Amino acid sequence: MEIKDITFSYDKKNDQLKSVTGHIEPGKITTIIGPNGCGKSTLLGVMSQNYTPRNGEVILDGKAISLYKPKELAKKLAVVHQHNDAPSDMTVEKLTGFGRMPHKSMFSQSNEEDEQAIEWALNCTNLQSKRKLTIDQLSGGERQRVWIAMALAQKTGILFLDEPTTYLDIYYQIELLELIKQLNAKYGLTIVMVLHDINQAIRYSDHLIVMKQGEIAMKGAPHEVITESTVKLIYGVDVVVKSGEDTGLYMVPVGI
Repeated sequence: MEIKDITFSYDKKNDQLKSVTGHIEPGKITTIIGPNGCGKSTLLGVMSQNYTPRNGEVILDGKAISLYKPKELAKKLAVVHQHNDAPSDMTVEKLTGFGRMPHKSMFSQSNEEDEQAIEWALNCTNLQSKRKLTIDQLSGGERQRVWIAMALAQKTGILFLDEPTTYLDIYYQIELLELIKQLNAKYGLTIVMVLHDINQAIRYSDHLIVMKQGEIAMKGAPHEVITESTVKLIYGVDVVVKSGEDTGLYMVPVGI
């Protein structure tokens, strides 16, 4: 996926994205980080065709995403949004099955391929034993895994996740990020996610895109991007960046 000179504004006056250009490496985990309001989720929205840029274009497999029909794009790219909602009495299995909609005509019934995709998605997210439970019977972490299962059932090569750890406690955050890492390693999924936690972004990403005030301030591997000087420049926070044999690279805030 190529991001070419994207400019976007919600009100046609103030640009939330300013001539953003970048590249998403296939088969890797790319994480977009940056301060609140810098355009992280907005960029993800443009990349998934939820928002139409004022200038520029996003290219997927050699074709502008604006030229894809919705179902055609949904067979290539799945998105788990930050805020999701479903009827509380819907079962895990049924919600996961909605991921098959891009592969169906209006009146078609589920076929063997659909059933196999749903089964695979439930297995990937460790939800087999929860398949008959309703959404209101699940923990927050389990609910988030159901949304990921629904996205996986689309059987796309690319998965977008907008702040997937929001509202989860630390146990479920790590559980979810380990799942994302496993999906990438085992199935070669190209994953792009937005995260707030810099240490989580360091640990679970191959590539970082750092944004500030609607622009890409820097990009590269975590060890190239996360330094004491760059964190101060982007976030205005003093940190100590360390690396350990067991912990890998990590940073500790020490002041402002």
